[in-house]
Amino acid sequence: MTSAEKVEFIRDAADDMKADRIEVLDVRKKTSVADYFVVCSGTSDRHVDAVADRVAEKLQDKKIKPLRTEGERSGWILQDYGDVVFHVMKEEQRQFYDLEALWESIQTNPDLEL
Repeated sequence: MTSAEKVEFIRDAADDMKADRIEVLDVRKKTSVADYFVVCSGTSDRHVDAVADRVAEKLQDKKIKPLRTEGERSGWILQDYGDVVFHVMKEEQRQFYDLEALWESIQTNPDLEL
């Protein structure tokens, strides 16, 4: 599965669980850590957990497991799928950390090619 296909799969699974403000950040020219970040919000700790569980379950059906999962039961869950990193968090945390603005402010790295 390509990075772009994985992004769409994650986006669709999060949308199925009614995640809010699903955004895709293309970070290919900014870091070698991943190609994309998918960021979304949940309305409560339970909703955040449910969204993350659904994404993991749907990707598991495609034989794709996260390399690591962090923050379970904390209101912000990160699932690292190598080329795509999925973040689901409560809105308060999302506004505080503002990953979208952070990654937008980072200069592109000319040494990283698409």
